[in-house]
Amino acid sequence: MRLMRGRQVAALVALAVLACAKIEPPPGGPPDTQPPGLVATVPDSLAVLPEFSGDVEFIFNETVSEGGSPNMGLGTGDLEKLVILSPSERNPKVRWKRSRVTVRPAEGWLPGRVYRVELLPGVMDIRRNRSDSGRIITFTTGASLPTTRLSGRVFDWSKARPAAGALIVAVLLPDSLRYRTLADTAGRFDFGPLPTGTYVVFGAIDQNKNARLDPREAWDSAGVAPDSSAVRELWVFPHDTVGPRMSKAAVTDSLSAQLTFSQPLDPSQRFAPAEFRVLLLPDSIAVPVVSLLTKEEHDSLYRTAEPLDSTAPAAARGPAARPAAEVPESLRPAREPLYSALYLRVGAPWVPKSTYVIEIDSVRNVNRATAQVRGPLEIPEVKVDTTTAPADSAKAAADSTVPPPPPAP
Repeated sequence: MRLMRGRQVAALVALAVLACAKIEPPPGGPPDTQPPGLVATVPDSLAVLPEFSGDVEFIFNETVSEGGSPNMGLGTGDLEKLVILSPSERNPKVRWKRSRVTVRPAEGWLPGRVYRVELLPGVMDIRRNRSDSGRIITFTTGASLPTTRLSGRVFDWSKARPAAGALIVAVLLPDSLRYRTLADTAGRFDFGPLPTGTYVVFGAIDQNKNARLDPREAWDSAGVAPDSSAVRELWVFPHDTVGPRMSKAAVTDSLSAQLTFSQPLDPSQRFAPAEFRVLLLPDSIAVPVVSLLTKEEHDSLYRTAEPLDSTAPAAARGPAARPAAEVPESLRPAREPLYSALYLRVGAPWVPKSTYVIEIDSVRNVNRATAQVRGPLEIPEVKVDTTTAPADSAKAAADSTVPPPPPAP
């Protein structure tokens, strides 16, 4: 009897499972290669919502991936890295809800503000199809609708090229509200709509990708009046408040040496011979100096291919003027390129296996912070290559009658 009841219960369970089973389409068919598509946002852009207290939502047409790094409010989650919320200075609360990504400030929505929530490209579905487009939602919590746009371009001065993906921070005065976005791959930005007012616009190389302007990152800034939308070109560079130091000195030929510094130098600074000295140790004998120039200036005046142990005539080793190459005006950079090395030229050849001391009265970095520089220059020993020494001439004459060996088969 008990056996029969057990069988009946098992049969009823099996029927229940079959009744609740979901019918799925047969496997196969073409793979899904389309990235997730954004179908709606909450709220609508340019809405005025004085009592808004919910979440900003980005709604997709399929389930999106939360990513491998969770969103913990630290700005390090995969989805957190794709959201820029302005003007909040704290990491926003970003949540994943299958086909939705929700955002709200950590401090809540404040009244009378213009908010800008930017979702960057990079959202993926569960098959890792990546979206290459983003979306911006701009709304107010009681402030007037924004109408200002700011546009310009950012250059990486150290590399003399556009700063792709540079961080743009527009600071609204006098409240110091910060609105943020990213430049495109050509360093260009068209930023808005923003509240009307006076702005200080920063461009920066966001090295740690936290969408914040950190102290050690290269940056530049420009002021923009309320009646203007154009931002002058921003040439970002490290703003070191301590002057440069010489980090390395190395011989380049028998009369020249390259001096490498710890930071980019002021490209407008020039050095007269009275402003630097070269002393030969151990007696600190003054060595005649000729010039201290940038690489381009040095190469245009002197032949730099001469090795330390060159036996070329002295006349061939002296200064040899080269005509400067003519560069079309349209191709010349808007600013002189930055550099972190100078080339020293002396009037007497370096003494092998010796040590010199180089002193420069004042060296400026690009931020115009100055420092007195002093450092050693070690001269290596000259090594003669004996593997290419000519054969003994007398022996060669004696063997001249010996026929050459037959060619190898």
